[in-house]
Amino acid sequence: MTADRASDGLAVRCEELVHIYRTGDLDVVAVRGVDLVVEPGEKVALLGPSGSGKSTLLGMLGGLIPPSAGQVWVGDEEIGGMPERALLRMRAQRVGLVLQGAARNLLPYATPADNVRFAHRSLPKFRRREVMQPLELLDALGLGAVADTPVPCLSGGEQQRVALAVAVANGPGLILADEPTSQLDHPARDAVLDLIDVVNERFGTTVIVVTHDPEVGERLGRTVTMRYGRVGQEGRSGEQFAVVGKDGSVHLPDDILADWLPGTRVVVERDGVDLRLRRSES
Repeated sequence: MTADRASDGLAVRCEELVHIYRTGDLDVVAVRGVDLVVEPGEKVALLGPSGSGKSTLLGMLGGLIPPSAGQVWVGDEEIGGMPERALLRMRAQRVGLVLQGAARNLLPYATPADNVRFAHRSLPKFRRREVMQPLELLDALGLGAVADTPVPCLSGGEQQRVALAVAVANGPGLILADEPTSQLDHPARDAVLDLIDVVNERFGTTVIVVTHDPEVGERLGRTVTMRYGRVGQEGRSGEQFAVVGKDGSVHLPDDILADWLPGTRVVVERDGVDLRLRRSES
């Protein structure tokens, strides 16, 4: 990706982002105090167990879920209080979304080619010539043979790939994808990741993907791991880092947590500029 193309990607920034929802008589904190910066043109995977807040955070970044507290910027705009009409325009022209459940992303009785053409309609005519064309996109995902097949006749995996094609159709500055490879075999998964690479390199598009697949995280390059609604661990170029929260909390790596159960007392020792952790014997 060249430096001039990276300028087309949208930066993402969260500050003390919180989302609370109500279920029955209980208030559930799905996202708690998330601070996150994603630079223009970065590719990031959000990892973590089910219920850790990954999908909720992604929905907040796309303006689908309002924050209970905190702020979120997409590009230069703080979207937390943005009117719904402006959010719709942002998602139509600048942010590509792939939601869980492929059917939620598609016109149900149209063909894959029609779905991509419909996504193009929000662009000015000169921009339509700059972005990848419908059959080009579908061919890249191995869907050329079913481009004119009605969506209900496609398999779940094929619909998933069409949903990605629709999300990238406008050459957006930001792609937000929730489990875009979850129903795919390895060749189809790799085709999805290849297309993400092409869009990232061609347009400088920023990419944030929710996934349970660590191989997808490795392919994207940067991983952000969530637990209990917090960001607590990052991976870059294969190296893992714990992230210290504003309240001083630290998420320990999974292999350590397997041995150090909740409630384990830990001694923190300073060794020059470094810190060492050891389990207390008392």
